[in-house]
Amino acid sequence: MPLSFRPYLKRFAIVFLIAVVFVALFNEAMYLLQRDERDRPPKTIELVIPRGTAERIAQGKEVAIPEGMTFVVGDVLLVRNEDVVDHQLGPLWIPAGRSASLRFDTADKLAYQCSFVVGNYFGVDILKPTTWTSRLSALAMAAPTLAALLFVYSLVVLPLKPVEARRTAHPNGRG
Repeated sequence: MPLSFRPYLKRFAIVFLIAVVFVALFNEAMYLLQRDERDRPPKTIELVIPRGTAERIAQGKEVAIPEGMTFVVGDVLLVRNEDVVDHQLGPLWIPAGRSASLRFDTADKLAYQCSFVVGNYFGVDILKPTTWTSRLSALAMAAPTLAALLFVYSLVVLPLKPVEARRTAHPNGRG
């Protein structure tokens, strides 16, 4: 009884195409439903230190500045100091009435020493952006796995006929 792999390859090819289409549609639907602040190109984000900040901090009062921010790799934080006192944010020294910038080149979670927030620390989350390559890599990981599972299940649910049974079913002898 000769063993022919052709019907198995044909079925696997069909199941693989079904898996790729399903995973692509599912991944894109989930991407669209779960998009967040990292699903954008890098940009410059401005943070303004308002006039009177040093005085409010000295009194222990809150300042209208967030205690932390989220960035995407490639973003630039531009800190504009409108206060009458010089301020510091990690490696940045921002003289009164001036600006300084900081570019984020790697994904990380940082806490900078900061002179313009009450706790003296400013949290920064730098996230990897969601790109076409990351979405395609998700497809490349999920589609073969789903195809293998669907292929095995298809053989259980709809087993292929033996070669001899296919030959008798076709009078010309082709299977």
